[in-house]
Amino acid sequence: MYNKVKTEEEIAAIRESGRILGTVLNEIVSTVKPGMTGLDIDARARAILEENNATPAFLGYQGFPASICISVNDAVVHGIPNDIPFKDGDIVGFDFGVLYEGMITDAARTVIIGDDTPEKHVKLLQRTQRALDEGIQAIKSGVKVGDVSFAVENYITQFGYGNVRDLVGHGVGHAVHEGPEIPNYGIAGQGPVLKSGMTVAIEPMITLGTHNVVVDPDGWTIRTRDGSLAAHFEDTILVTDDGAEILTRI
Repeated sequence: MYNKVKTEEEIAAIRESGRILGTVLNEIVSTVKPGMTGLDIDARARAILEENNATPAFLGYQGFPASICISVNDAVVHGIPNDIPFKDGDIVGFDFGVLYEGMITDAARTVIIGDDTPEKHVKLLQRTQRALDEGIQAIKSGVKVGDVSFAVENYITQFGYGNVRDLVGHGVGHAVHEGPEIPNYGIAGQGPVLKSGMTVAIEPMITLGTHNVVVDPDGWTIRTRDGSLAAHFEDTILVTDDGAEILTRI
C-alpha cells in the first residue's frame, strides 16, 4: 500500500491517534524504573488505550504477540515484552503503535533505566534523537525521500556510530507499514516525492558498533550482530506545505 494523501477527516483522526500515542510513551518514559518488567509496561499501555477508546496497532500484526515492542541493550527493535526485571543501566527502547478511528500512528523512545548513565550511553541516545530531528527538519511538501535519508545520515556519520541499514522508516496511516520506505541513509534529491497530507514515520536506529543486525530465534527481536548497544527514536509526521507536523509528541 502506498501512502495516500489524507482527507481532513483522516488527518483529524490521525492527530488524535498521535496524541494518545504520545500520552502513552510520555507516561512510560517518566515512570519506568529498575524492577519493572516489559509485561508491566505492556499492561499499562493497553490500559491507557482503553481509557482513550483506542487499540494497539501492533498486537497481532503479522503475528506479533504483544501491544508494544520493548528492546533491551543490544536489541535494536521488535523485542517481545517479558517478565525479566529492568536493571539499573539498561538501555530500553519502547516502540508503540496506536489505532484510532481507522488511523495508525507509530513512535518510539529509548531510555536509560535508573541512575547508571555512562556519558557515552547518554550521548548515543541524545544523538539518535537529534538524528530523528534532523530528518524531520528536512520534510516539507515536494522534498524527496533521499533528502530526509541524507539529513539523518549526514548528522550521525560524524560520530562513527553504526547506522542500521536493514530497517527503515516508512509511510503510516491506514496500515502500520505503507510506502514509501524511508532509509536512514541516502542521496539527496533521489527517491519518491513526499506530498502535503501524507503521513510518514521517521526512525533512526543507531548503535555503538556496526550497522549489522541479526534476528533472534523468536523470529522478532532484532539485535546488533556485534552485541553493541543500540538506540531507536521515531515519530509519525504529517507532511505540510511548508514543513512537518509531529503528531506523536505532546
